[in-house]
Amino acid sequence: MAAELKVTLVRSHIGQPESMKGTLLGLGLKKREKSVVLQDTPEIRGMIRKVAHLVKVEE
Repeated sequence: MAAELKVTLVRSHIGQPESMKGTLLGLGLKKREKSVVLQDTPEIRGMIRKVAHLVKVEE
């Protein structure tokens, strides 16, 4: 079974470019301090890397 990542939005998307807002929505993060559990894939890692300054990741 693939590993999972817990991703939490810790900073607001307000004032960020539209591409970052879209990336957060793609990850399923809509509100601050909310978390989602995602499969650990290269695509998800790339999305997390793009918004790394806004999220906290736990393995």
